[in-house]
Amino acid sequence: MSQQPFSRPGAIDLSGLMRPAQSQPSGAGAPAGGATGSSYAVTVTEQNFQETVEASMTAPVVLVFHSSSQSPESGQYAETVAAAAEAYEGKFLVGVVDVDAAPSIAQALQITQVPLLLVLLDGRPVTQPLPGALQPDELNTLFNQLGQQLTAQGVTGRHQPRGAVPAEEAAEGEEPKSDPRYAAAEAALEANDVDGAVAEYQKLVDANPADAEAAAGLAMAKVLQRTHGVDLNASREAAAAKPDDLDAQTLVADLDLLGGHVDDAFARLIDLVRRTAGDDRDKAREHLLGLFAAVGNDDPRVLAGRQKLASALF
Repeated sequence: MSQQPFSRPGAIDLSGLMRPAQSQPSGAGAPAGGATGSSYAVTVTEQNFQETVEASMTAPVVLVFHSSSQSPESGQYAETVAAAAEAYEGKFLVGVVDVDAAPSIAQALQITQVPLLLVLLDGRPVTQPLPGALQPDELNTLFNQLGQQLTAQGVTGRHQPRGAVPAEEAAEGEEPKSDPRYAAAEAALEANDVDGAVAEYQKLVDANPADAEAAAGLAMAKVLQRTHGVDLNASREAAAAKPDDLDAQTLVADLDLLGGHVDDAFARLIDLVRRTAGDDRDKAREHLLGLFAAVGNDDPRVLAGRQKLASALF
């Protein structure tokens, strides 16, 4: 199968297609347990379309279009796609669109045939439409390729299982369980051994690049490592004196992040991306992606930052 490369440049902004969600009773929209029985699939309707697109700010959303009237077998294909995505445990969310039930979505996205796949990230398509029914092994190849490229670009967010009980709604008095995988890194941080924490988190990321918690821990530990022993005032003065100095600007962004000024840190680097080119631009972008990971890819400030970064890049 000839796979479409993962690409952000030239992506189509979908914001104009989204409409305010119509008021509906609590629990309306996609079934609580997801579409087709999958934990990571939803039935997309005109009412929850905006919500589904916004979910792609956290991790990719794979839209699969089907129609019982145009292609009776395409409904089964949608279930196959959902089953394939299930194995990636939230790396992808499948949005199942019945073009007979939601024709305006198909019209807005110019879907002229079914079945068809379209992958969204940051509210934008990041692959060309993939028409026809891919075989299960072809779907696995597609998801593997996308997953690898996303991890390389610092996108480590995951969708929550549909119908999962939020942590704050867990049984009263139940203590959250600590994951023993992170014990060594957490112990190093408690001992103020930042280098040790970086090394421990790096081991976890090397073993499993899709481990979002380890990636976030590594990113924050690296921020602590870069800012260890740094003079805050001197760093700010250096950045003010040299607005185009990459090292000076990224250091102050790190300090802003640690000081709780997350939006300021993001804004500084997004402005640097906008004003630079070549290697400096790439380094500023990569540094910003690291700060996104440190804060958490499902944080609203990160979601907004990703939108602004996309505007600065394209």
